[in-house]
Amino acid sequence: MSFPIERPRRLRSRPALRRLARETQIAPQDLIYPLFVREGIDAPQPIEAMPGQQQHTLDSLAHEVEAALKVGVGSFVLFGIPARKDAQGSEAWAEGGIVQRALRQVREAFGTDVLLIADLCLCEYTDHGHCGVLEGDTVANDPTLEIYQRIAISQAAAGADVIAPSGMMDGQVRAIRAALDGAGYIDRAILAYAAKYASAFYGPFREAAGSAPRFGDRRGYQMDPANVREAVREARLDVDEGADIVMVKPALAFLDVIRAVADSTQVPVAAYNVSGEYSMVKAAAARGWIDERRILREILLGIRRAGADMILTYHAREVAADIPCWNDLG
Repeated sequence: MSFPIERPRRLRSRPALRRLARETQIAPQDLIYPLFVREGIDAPQPIEAMPGQQQHTLDSLAHEVEAALKVGVGSFVLFGIPARKDAQGSEAWAEGGIVQRALRQVREAFGTDVLLIADLCLCEYTDHGHCGVLEGDTVANDPTLEIYQRIAISQAAAGADVIAPSGMMDGQVRAIRAALDGAGYIDRAILAYAAKYASAFYGPFREAAGSAPRFGDRRGYQMDPANVREAVREARLDVDEGADIVMVKPALAFLDVIRAVADSTQVPVAAYNVSGEYSMVKAAAARGWIDERRILREILLGIRRAGADMILTYHAREVAADIPCWNDLG
């Protein structure tokens, strides 16, 4: 009787064997939860383009952090929406800025139980919506770095554990590292948005953060989606400049980039499962077109298999609560 010599199905035949042979795992501590905090509102405001997400008040932000901690998510990245914007984005480094107040309040409430990451960019704070200061209609790289240094020091002073520069300015990591070290914040890590692509997947975020540019676009400083080698170069440059973690953003259309960066660097790699990716899942699930739980499991496992050590995702709280049940999904 002829029969297959190799029978891989043996390891798939029973749930216990499937779990035992599983190569990739996700735990709540692998997830980073992005949250929006908005100045000048009395109650949290739902984000229409991101069902289930809100622009928080300081009080509702604390409640959301507490709820996430209960399901095991302890890392948060904060985005601020100020009441006042100007050409320089001065609220980004103000001592009483919305993110600075949020950092202090969350730290006071939860102490070292939380890891607080401060997104460092100007697009939410400038009246023109670009990620740096302008010279004419062009973002001026080097003057922007000086402002990034002020923001980094302000965020560190307010209690941020990690500074996450996302503006894609050349030399931003070196400038921020120098500023933090010079101000005595040598223990604050830098999570560099090393490969941030000029992507259509950011649309819902721009509604959430009020950060759409008033003219032009960001292709002059964000990366071309066609490029992989450039992403590796950017990541290596950021590591050389002092980045402790490098990130690829978005995630799903750039899994090959995540793998390339992971293979080419010796620091942890983060991936951002961005707003458009989130909203597509929510929209399809609301129409009954997909099984949301199973889709989320496959998406996040795929990002991890590609090489991400940690994932920024708006699904963090709901996924963490569901992870204990994932074994039942196969």
